[in-house]
Amino acid sequence: MASTFDAALQNLGIGRTNDGPRVKTRQEADTLTQNDFLKLLTAQLRNQDPTAPVDSTQQLMQLAQFSQVTGITEMNATLKSIADRLGASSPSDALAYVGRSVLLPGDTASVLPDNTVGGAIELAGDASQVRVSIQAANGEIVRTMALGAQKQGTVDWRWDGQTDSGQPAAAGPYRINIAASNDGKSVGTTNLVWAPVTSVSLPPNGTPKLNVAGVGEVTTSSIRRAS
Repeated sequence: MASTFDAALQNLGIGRTNDGPRVKTRQEADTLTQNDFLKLLTAQLRNQDPTAPVDSTQQLMQLAQFSQVTGITEMNATLKSIADRLGASSPSDALAYVGRSVLLPGDTASVLPDNTVGGAIELAGDASQVRVSIQAANGEIVRTMALGAQKQGTVDWRWDGQTDSGQPAAAGPYRINIAASNDGKSVGTTNLVWAPVTSVSLPPNGTPKLNVAGVGEVTTSSIRRAS
């Protein structure tokens, strides 16, 4: 069914522009292009009442308003393109992370150069209890750390590699489980782990990817911190 806008154009003897066989989306079909506007203005002049012509000042205001809207649209498109470029990671930026440790979302942590395992928790709200459980590759819980009450935000934690019984834990990587609650009600969390960057993938076209031990391929935009 034709839209109200289409019907108005048909009454004025104006057809929609068609630059090719591509079918327009509903949003595109209901959008007045610059070409449509000029055709509509021409039809308005051609069909105006000779005894009461359209005020020329009004026409100039319409043209100025349309030009202003067109200019803003083009400016927004340009600014978005600039923002996309600024937000993209260059190969040199990505290569600078190789050999470093990064903090990013994940639940698998590896032993860091200082022989510790670390991470952080992003709490969606205040918590009266926060607990970190460290699970070995065989599924055994080797260490549980109670972090107590914590405020909303990021909470760092570090494990020295000792089990609950005080013995050295088996070699990693380790799976990290987080639990947070406030007066018995669960609190939303995001699990962050420190992990080393081993290499970088540089596709011919696209964003460079970091290869992070225990996590896999990630973009630099997911990194919270680096050391």
